[in-house]
Amino acid sequence: MSETSKRTAGRSFLFKLTESVGAQGIAFVVYIVLARLLSVEDYTVLGLLTIFGNVARVFVQSGLNTALIQKLNVDETDLSSVFYLSLGVAGACYALLYFTAPFIANFFNVPQFTALLRVFSLTLFPGALNSVQQAVIARRMEFRKLMFGSIAATLLSGVVGIGMAYGGYGVWSLVGQQLTSQVAVCVILLCTVRWRPRLLYSWQKVKNLFSFGWKLLVSSLIENVYNELRPLVIGKLYPAGELGFYRRGNQFPELLMNSVDGSIQSVMLPVLSGQQGNRERLKGMMRRTIMASSFLVFPLMAGLALVARPMVSLLLTDKWLPCVPFIWICCADYAFYPVHTSNLQAINALGRSDVFLKLEIIKKAYGVAILAISILCFDSVYVIAASSVVCTLIGTFVNAAPNKKLLGYSYLEQVMDQLPSLGMTAVMGVAVWAAGRLPLGNLPMLLTQVLVGVGVYALLSLWLKPEAYRDLLDMVRALRARPATGEGGNK
Repeated sequence: MSETSKRTAGRSFLFKLTESVGAQGIAFVVYIVLARLLSVEDYTVLGLLTIFGNVARVFVQSGLNTALIQKLNVDETDLSSVFYLSLGVAGACYALLYFTAPFIANFFNVPQFTALLRVFSLTLFPGALNSVQQAVIARRMEFRKLMFGSIAATLLSGVVGIGMAYGGYGVWSLVGQQLTSQVAVCVILLCTVRWRPRLLYSWQKVKNLFSFGWKLLVSSLIENVYNELRPLVIGKLYPAGELGFYRRGNQFPELLMNSVDGSIQSVMLPVLSGQQGNRERLKGMMRRTIMASSFLVFPLMAGLALVARPMVSLLLTDKWLPCVPFIWICCADYAFYPVHTSNLQAINALGRSDVFLKLEIIKKAYGVAILAISILCFDSVYVIAASSVVCTLIGTFVNAAPNKKLLGYSYLEQVMDQLPSLGMTAVMGVAVWAAGRLPLGNLPMLLTQVLVGVGVYALLSLWLKPEAYRDLLDMVRALRARPATGEGGNK
C-alpha cells in the first residue's frame, strides 16, 4: 500500500474508530445506568421490538447503500433516487408493522407491545436518509463528520433515555432512546454533510444499482432473519427474563466487536472497492485487514469473557449475573468475526454480490439445521445460544473458500495469518485467568485482571513484533507524516 493510501485509510480508520469507541463508550455508560433503573422484563420487551425492527430495517438500509459505495462513479441522480426509494420502502414496512402489531403482541402475550412497536418502527424513516448520508461519507472518506454525529447523537439519546427512566416510563425510555438516536444522527448529518436529496429520480439508475444491490438485500434479509431466530425462539419457549439476559450477554461483546472490527470494515469497503482492478494489491490489503482485526479482536473477546463475572456484578448489580454465560458464548462467537467480515468485504469490493448471496444461502441452510437440532435434542437455552458458535466456526471456511479463486488467498493462508494473534491471546488468557483466582473483591479483581491482560499482551507484542503489530505501527507513522501537496482522500 502506498504512503498516500496508508494516510487516507489510516485517518479514516482513526476517525471511524474514534466514532465507534466514543459512541459505544457513551452507550456503555448509558446501558449501565438504564440496567440499574429498569427491569430484566423491560429489556426482554426491547429484545422483541429489536427483532422486528432489525428485519424491517434491512429493506430500508441494505443493498442499495452498499451499491452506492461500491460503484466507481455515482452522481446526484443515483443518490436522490436511492433516497426516495428507501423512503417509500420505509413507509411500506411501517404500514405492515403498524397493522400486524396487535397479532405479534398476542403471539408473545405482551399487551403493551402494540403501541411500543408502532412508535419504535418510526426509526425506519430517519434510517432511510441516514443510509444515503453514510454512503456519501464512506465514498468521500469523511468519517470525521460521522464521528461527531454519532457521538453527539448517542449522548443526546442517552440523556433522553435516562431522563425517561428516572421519570418512571419503564420500557418506553428504551424506545425513546432508540428513536432519539436515529433522528439526532439524521439532523446532525444534514448540518455537516454537503448533500441534500434533490428532485431527481431515475428508474434506470435504480435498476443499475439494484442489479448489484438486490443480492445484498436478500443476503442481508436472510442474515437478519436468521440472526433473530434464536432470540425469537428464546422469547417464545423460555421465561421472559431469559431473552433479556441473552440480549444483555450479547450486548457487551457486540459493542467491542463493532468498535474495532466494525470500524476497520467500514473503512476498508470503499478502500478495497477502489482497488478492484488490481487483485494482487486487493489481496495484500485484505491480508492486513484480517491480521489487524484479529490482533485487536481476539484479546478483547478473551479478556471480556474472563472478566465477565466481576464486571457484571460491579456495573449492573447481581440481578444481571445470569447473563454471564451468554457473554462467554457470544465472546467465542464474535472472536472469529474478522475472518468473516474481511472475506465478505473483499467479495463485495469485487462486485460479486452473486457469490455473497450464495454464501448466505449455504450458511443459513446449515445454520437453521444446527439450530433445529439444538432445540429438538436439548432443552437448554445455553445450548441454543452456543449453537451459533458452531455455525460461526464452519462459516469461517465457507466465507473464505471463494477468495482462493478470486484472490488466490486460501483458507490455510488466512488461518496462518491469524495464528500469531491467537497464540498471544492464549498466553494472555492464562495470565488473566490466573489473576482471577486471587481472593479479591469485584473492583480490585476487575482492575487486576484488566491490567494483567493489557500488560501481558503489550509485552508479547513488543517482544514478538507480529506483522499485524508492525502494520499498525506503520499506519500510525503514516498518519504523522505530512501529506504531499495535491493528495486527496476522496474516491
